[in-house]
Amino acid sequence: LWNGSFPFYPGANTYFPFDTTCAVIVSVFLSLLATSIIILPGIRGRGRLFWFLRVVLGLFVGAVVITVQFSRDWETGWATANTSYKSFSHAVVNADIGLHIGLRGVNVTLVGNPVNQVNETINYNEHFAWSFSADYDHSYAEGLEKGLPSPILYVAEKFTMQSPCGVHRQYRISGHYASLTLWMAFCTWLISILLFSMPILLYGGYMLLLTAALMLFSLLFFFTARNTPKCPIQFGPASLKTDYGGSFWLTLATGLLCLLLGLGVIILNSVQPEKLQLVFNLDKGKGDE
Repeated sequence: LWNGSFPFYPGANTYFPFDTTCAVIVSVFLSLLATSIIILPGIRGRGRLFWFLRVVLGLFVGAVVITVQFSRDWETGWATANTSYKSFSHAVVNADIGLHIGLRGVNVTLVGNPVNQVNETINYNEHFAWSFSADYDHSYAEGLEKGLPSPILYVAEKFTMQSPCGVHRQYRISGHYASLTLWMAFCTWLISILLFSMPILLYGGYMLLLTAALMLFSLLFFFTARNTPKCPIQFGPASLKTDYGGSFWLTLATGLLCLLLGLGVIILNSVQPEKLQLVFNLDKGKGDE
């Protein structure tokens, strides 16, 4: 022992309570929203409310499409158990073990109850990437070399290519195509914003419908991976089971919102075009043109 710990085990990594990438994306869109609020008094009449509503909805859809690309809670699960802490040690700790699956990899968290046990701070959050530009097995091997806690390595091992569970390939391919579909949805969202500003309202509605379809297709890709048979993740009597996370439900809600908005624009354009022109602050002559 060296100062009461095994010398080949490094200290715990610094734990970030939130995903910094998602925080940057949200900050950018909030800055755009703040800019829109500043120029809001320059818009006259009742068109001010409709303009602000369009800005909020447009920024919300764009922020969701980008954020869920990098979020790590498409599928989540937690378990509380008494488990061995590290290899070559008989220490047993009580901890919460979390599994968070995203489109680009998995996060495994380990939080002690209490956090300070066996003369250490047990608060880990380890990411193992499986995107096409990353090597999941290499990340797992690095975790072995660092001497990560046994519960983290046990959960991460379930998703390796050599694991008998056989879920690595399915999750990797499904995550790749779901991410690709969401990038296409982001492009169609940008085109819809451009068409609404020109304004070409009918085709903007069509682009919103296409955005909704692409977002729902991304859920379908992830659904195929989620419903593949999985190996049980057991910590004694406790079982770690996962379910759809916040990003999945947020993508579903945003896709349905785009679907309703697109249908609303198309229906109003056919039934009552004057009301649609009112929503988009168009005078009659410009709308006819």
